[in-house]
Amino acid sequence: MIHKFDVNNRHKLDNEKRRMIMPPFETLEKLGFSKGMDIADIGCGIGYFTIPAAEIGGQGSKIYALDLSVEMLDEVDKRAVEHGISNIRTIKVDEYDLKLDNGTVEFALLSNVLHEIEEKGKYISEIHRLLKVGGKLAIVEWNKVKGESGPPVEHRISSEELTELISEGGFETEIKISIGQDYYGIVATKK
Repeated sequence: MIHKFDVNNRHKLDNEKRRMIMPPFETLEKLGFSKGMDIADIGCGIGYFTIPAAEIGGQGSKIYALDLSVEMLDEVDKRAVEHGISNIRTIKVDEYDLKLDNGTVEFALLSNVLHEIEEKGKYISEIHRLLKVGGKLAIVEWNKVKGESGPPVEHRISSEELTELISEGGFETEIKISIGQDYYGIVATKK
């Protein structure tokens, strides 16, 4: 059975240690997100990356916060109000239906989500659909090693497995980056 994050643990998604290991502004910039881009933050959780993306993107950017959980989306809305941000649209999605039109965004972010998906190829195809041609897919995942936190090692995806999966899904890998000791990131372009 696939390991799923428990929404009741959402308080763990934003803390001092995580901000030190994976600072959201710097991580987004390393992954290639910049001013003026429209982004789908898929599996946005509490908005750890959504809020910084809205600030980096600026008012001209459309920021789509997508999640299965209404509780998570409510937290994003609350944080957006607290930060005075008005360019975020929260959308409750289904696992394999991300509710955006074809070619809606030029950047899609998937942070620590893909390991929770049963049909990974189908999920990658759905992301491919909502990206513009030449759009970027940035995936952050846990390194496939036993760690103090995170999902069980057998549920993690190695960077090699991920590269093959996204290649099969119509993407060309551009960069791989290390994010602290626990994570890696891959950025790929929609062919």
